[in-house]
Amino acid sequence: MWKLEGKKALITGGTKGIGQATVLEFAELGAQVLFTSRSKEDIIAFEKELQQQGFAAKGMVADSASEQDRNKIKSWIDENWRNLDILVNNAGINIRKKATEYTEDEFRKVMEINLMAPFQFCRLLYPNLKESGTSAIVNVASSAALQDVGTGTPYAMSKAGLLQQSRSLAVEWAGDNIRVNSVSPWFTKTPLTEGYLHNEEKMNSILSRTPLNRVAEASEISAIIAFLTMEKSSFITGHNIIADGGMSITAL
Repeated sequence: MWKLEGKKALITGGTKGIGQATVLEFAELGAQVLFTSRSKEDIIAFEKELQQQGFAAKGMVADSASEQDRNKIKSWIDENWRNLDILVNNAGINIRKKATEYTEDEFRKVMEINLMAPFQFCRLLYPNLKESGTSAIVNVASSAALQDVGTGTPYAMSKAGLLQQSRSLAVEWAGDNIRVNSVSPWFTKTPLTEGYLHNEEKMNSILSRTPLNRVAEASEISAIIAFLTMEKSSFITGHNIIADGGMSITAL
């Protein structure tokens, strides 16, 4: 029960950061994995790395915000798997600016990728998830969904919406044996945060708010995601696991 043998999983944004760590985690646990990225070069490089480690996973060039690309993924799953056991909505972006400095296109882009795309994936793949009989969705949210962490208002709004999306679908789809949970990491070492964390002043501020006095590794978040898709977590749905090194329980 601590394995994912035979499970069929889709992971969006699967070539970098938390997504890449999740693909590797799932492959190690025996799952069949389909992962997406907008970069063909990144997919080829990661597939080669996985093969060298003895794992098989398929990458697909796709933009989560594109209806055409979502339909392409749906068609592949219909033709090759039919049922889908696991959906991890991980793909996301951020544009760090003051609220008054965003263009409408920038605001819409953040909301489209972080909030709308996961909802559309869930709806589109609902028949495949239902066909599984015991499926799980995990949405990768953020500590920014719960309190101000300096990531920008649109990003925080999108992730807060993702939390409520997870809770609402967990109730609506419980009768179909589709569990829906979310994970909210604090700052994690990923390409998305690399530039931010290299700023010494900002890094010191993060560490001062974090009792464990460090940022997370991507593999620490992927382990939580994996647990939420296993039979071991079969009575957990509609919950958000906060992985923040104790940040949210301090008053700093």
